[in-house]
Amino acid sequence: MADEVTELLFAWEAIEAEGGVALVERDLVTVTGPDAGRYLQGQLSQEVVALPDGASTWSLVLQPSGKVDAWLRVHRVDPERYELDVDAGWGAAVVTRLQRFLLRTKAEVGEPQRRTVLAWRDPSGTVRLDDDGGAGSSLAVAGPGVTGRDTLLPVDQEWVHHTSNPMPPELYERYRIAHGVPAMGAELTADTIPAEAGQWLIDASVSFTKGCYTGQELVARIDSRGGNVPRPVRLLVVEGESPVVPGAEVRLDGDPVGAVTSATPPLSPGHPGLALAALGRAVAVGATVQVESVEGWVPAGVVEPPFVGHGAA
Repeated sequence: MADEVTELLFAWEAIEAEGGVALVERDLVTVTGPDAGRYLQGQLSQEVVALPDGASTWSLVLQPSGKVDAWLRVHRVDPERYELDVDAGWGAAVVTRLQRFLLRTKAEVGEPQRRTVLAWRDPSGTVRLDDDGGAGSSLAVAGPGVTGRDTLLPVDQEWVHHTSNPMPPELYERYRIAHGVPAMGAELTADTIPAEAGQWLIDASVSFTKGCYTGQELVARIDSRGGNVPRPVRLLVVEGESPVVPGAEVRLDGDPVGAVTSATPPLSPGHPGLALAALGRAVAVGATVQVESVEGWVPAGVVEPPFVGHGAA
């Protein structure tokens, strides 16, 4: 186990310094037909019709109440074909939600397909791919301090992954948490108010100049009030060697204030355990909270993402 952690530490330090590349599974849903753009314009929080062919952007699919059904990317292939990619396992939920209001509309929502995304995370511009393999569509990335791009690989392509810094799944997850990027089913659930995931997500995923869309009222009301939400997602830097797990209680001065939604274990004293947690609005950045670890209660600092190495970038 110690050797495995050491290998991960060396790999993580290389990723922090130079970036890395991961293969990530996501679900892809296609929306096609003469009314595809018009329909999505009324269902997604982001501007869709004005996207150029080949462009992509992040968007929210919301309940009528304004809470989250899905956070996804929308890629405009052409005026009658859009591709939506979402966290693996959530494609069926997107299909069900989009079909819910598909009445008297010349558009078809296809069944979800599992697809591979080549995730480039490249803060230094030094990541090298020996062979891009004729890679497919380039997709937008989003998150505090996240740099790079994602590529949706063509179906059934044999991919030879030659890169200077391959990123194993556990380090891709650490990168996600360290940069405060939410995941469906963890930070984003049917009870989540979009702004709880961070103002950066609203900036990346919402257009305030387009026409009406489902769930718009709550998003607009909270934005007009300065983004003040009940349970914002916070990044925690966990002290000590004892890891925490999703669902762990978080306390401030002995009082429960929330729970961990995602976590990654420590790699070294300079690369501590990290967690995302939905916490009460009274828990400000800079506070020290207590988190229930697998070996008892441990302190954790509340910080702004991203957390890189010994501190924020």
